[in-house]
Amino acid sequence: MKFLYHYYELARGPFLSLTDLPTHEAMVIQDQLKEDKSLFASKRSADYLFIRRDLEQKARDLFIGKGGKPVRSTPHYMVLGKCEWLREWYKEGQELEIHVDEFDEKTISFTYGDLFPTMRFQDGKPYRGQIYTKDEIYKLIEVFGLPQKWNRQGDKGPERYIEVQI
Repeated sequence: MKFLYHYYELARGPFLSLTDLPTHEAMVIQDQLKEDKSLFASKRSADYLFIRRDLEQKARDLFIGKGGKPVRSTPHYMVLGKCEWLREWYKEGQELEIHVDEFDEKTISFTYGDLFPTMRFQDGKPYRGQIYTKDEIYKLIEVFGLPQKWNRQGDKGPERYIEVQI
């Protein structure tokens, strides 16, 4: 678990984020994505972008509260360890691999699971609503394991991977 992975659509390229864009432009792209029912993004709700921005700000604030020093106002996303399931989100899914030590620890945060369920589900799991530093996430993995291993099919909850906010 020393590598971070970024999954993306070949035609669009890596490290693109709707929340980097002005709202109107992001909404136009979101509407285009919703038209292609073969894409995972087509299932997003109409208020997805607004919820995403709120959750990103909450995560950023929590990380700063732990001494984090994020460089970007909105994060790029990666996954700790491989998660082949994420390739299925795209027509021509691509994978980019970067060693975790290539990043300054003060600029990356982690959620145990995707940011959406981590911050929104209220099921009593201790990692809900939490942002973790690199050291903290490795300790959490020792306790709960890697979701890609214990929940490959997604039938044991929304945790399918550990998300990294860069």
